[in-house]
Amino acid sequence: METTPADPRTVTVTIDARLSERVPGYVLGLIAVPHIDVVRDAPAVVAQLTAAEDRLHTAQLTKADVSALPSIAAWRDAYRAVDVNPNRFPCAAESVLRRVAKGDRLPRINSLVDLCNAVSLDSRLPVASCDVGDIEGELEVRLAHGDETYLPLGAADAPERPEPGEVVYADGRGRAHSRRWNWRQGDVVKTDLGPRRLLLTVESAHDGGRADVEEALRRLVDALVALGGEPGKPLVLDRSTSSGELFGAPSAATAR
Repeated sequence: METTPADPRTVTVTIDARLSERVPGYVLGLIAVPHIDVVRDAPAVVAQLTAAEDRLHTAQLTKADVSALPSIAAWRDAYRAVDVNPNRFPCAAESVLRRVAKGDRLPRINSLVDLCNAVSLDSRLPVASCDVGDIEGELEVRLAHGDETYLPLGAADAPERPEPGEVVYADGRGRAHSRRWNWRQGDVVKTDLGPRRLLLTVESAHDGGRADVEEALRRLVDALVALGGEPGKPLVLDRSTSSGELFGAPSAATAR
């Protein structure tokens, strides 16, 4: 059976030095997936997500308990460090944890989104799947200039401008693919069904976060292989190693 050749375009991901100065403990884990077929239902992933929800239901955490989790408390501090109110704009992990902790279940979207939600619930970290089929060259996690174009998820015909200074994932074409760090993902990078070129992200801001990021990356790699993907070796960036290349030659910043 013929296989789809890997996309030769590379993406260099960088954490801006100004961001690291404000949040020195920030760690960004990345997995490049040159080709994977995203399906609506993957029984093994649905089982993982259900089990993660069940564990959280059993823990019976209140909203205050979720905010006090070490990884979430650190994100709240990180948001304040970049002048974002975490009560109005909670990080992605806090949002899903709060929703499930009060007894709800998350909507089942597709195999990759569900996988990221399962790992996020268990790790208490923001985990996301980004379609980078339209991105090449550079992707930088940085403070917004305010002139970037952000297309809201599900509302690509209503572009927004990030506020100057808020953290965004920005490409070399002046596009922002997130709002307020990982509070909201953009429409350009949403993960839809079918053959996709993906970049998975795991982020932490708490002391000792690198080990938790690396464990989440290992879990994601195992699941991606089971789903028929061929993920690249994980890449971990932080203040000391702030840039690395994906979808190309292996980077020196790979997970230890």
